[in-house]
Amino acid sequence: MAAEQEKKRVLVVDDDPSLLKLIGMRLTGAGYQIQSADNGKQALGILESFKPHLLISDLRMQGMDGMALFAATRERNPGLPVIILTAHGTIPDAIEATKKGVFSYLTKPFDSQQLLSTVDDAIRLHPVVEEDQQHKDSGSWRSAIISRSNKMEELLQQARQVADSDVSLLIHSQSGTGKELLANAIHQVSERSEAPFVPVNCAAIPETLFESELFGHVKGAFTGANREHVGLFQSANGGTLFLDEIGDMPLNFQVKLLRALQEREVRPVGATQSVPIDVRIISATHRDLEQAISEGNFREDLYYRLNVVELRLPPLADRRDDIPLLVNHFLNQVLSRSKKKVTGFSDEAMEVLIAAPWPGNVRQLQNVVEQTVALCNGPLIPTELVQKALRDKPSSLPTFARARDEFERRYLADLLKATEGNVTQAARIAGRNRTEFYKLLDKHHLTPDAFRE
Repeated sequence: MAAEQEKKRVLVVDDDPSLLKLIGMRLTGAGYQIQSADNGKQALGILESFKPHLLISDLRMQGMDGMALFAATRERNPGLPVIILTAHGTIPDAIEATKKGVFSYLTKPFDSQQLLSTVDDAIRLHPVVEEDQQHKDSGSWRSAIISRSNKMEELLQQARQVADSDVSLLIHSQSGTGKELLANAIHQVSERSEAPFVPVNCAAIPETLFESELFGHVKGAFTGANREHVGLFQSANGGTLFLDEIGDMPLNFQVKLLRALQEREVRPVGATQSVPIDVRIISATHRDLEQAISEGNFREDLYYRLNVVELRLPPLADRRDDIPLLVNHFLNQVLSRSKKKVTGFSDEAMEVLIAAPWPGNVRQLQNVVEQTVALCNGPLIPTELVQKALRDKPSSLPTFARARDEFERRYLADLLKATEGNVTQAARIAGRNRTEFYKLLDKHHLTPDAFRE
């Protein structure tokens, strides 16, 4: 077996000493770490400290049989795969066990290749999250990032290296990959970890409120400013400010942000004095900012200020070996707040999940797990439910940014229709000056002439 399996732990339970020894020898020779028990109660005691990746148990044993051990194990560790050993006369019972969530069964006698192949499939399709791997050499800074793929390991090593340097970071990735999780992990392992981590979704802030939200405002600065508002820069002082979807930041605010970063101070709206700030900036985007620069939608000087080090977070389709881990993680989350008696996904369903294209990345995977659990009527989630969930849209609701853009476009179009393309009149109704109004029209590709009679 491959070197990566040398650390995989298997607990074997059987009341036949000769069979127990034989299985132990075969698996040890293949590079697995083995613990043995000759009854179910002894196995439960071993489970408290051994933490195996796989449980192999005989079906028929004195006292606690294989299915009773399976049920007790499921309560403690729902994600642990179980293989049942059975004699020819008990094959129907073993088949029924697989319907209840047992990974597979082996009929005695079985050959070595059949045993090793089944063990390999069980660990591959139903991996157990390694607590020591999640915290290895790093405390708990990366514990929220569920992964074992080489690509993610390389990225996390790079992130760990730059965490303490305090330079600005730009995370580039598709939507739904977990940019905020990565940014927060970097903050947790940095020297700023005792100070706040403040996430900001730039796509969710209306253009007119950017300066107030990030820099704050004093009382009476504008209509409706009934009290002083501390901006997000000041809220993150001493810590990390995470600017998600930085590519959606309005062009007219970008120069103000650049000045704040250069001078390390912000001036709240309506204030006469600037306020010093000490924040580390981590920004993120799914857009091609270099193309946005060439199109005049993003400032080149701000881009180089933010992109001192770039981290590229891989899409889920490029880290498929993480999918079983993530599925089990999300499944346990759902079951912890649900009364459902689901034990897991069928092997075929897990294969479908691993092979799916995942345009919505980890966020879509989480949605599929939640949807299939909600619709499942038995202990195992079947392939059909997974395929249906993959065909459905991840959500029937648009994102906030898309809904806001749709509203703005329709609102502006209705204004131009009502005023027959009279920009001065339309801008007055909208409460904007002509320059701002023209920028909004350009943003949504609306031409006043098209609305004139």
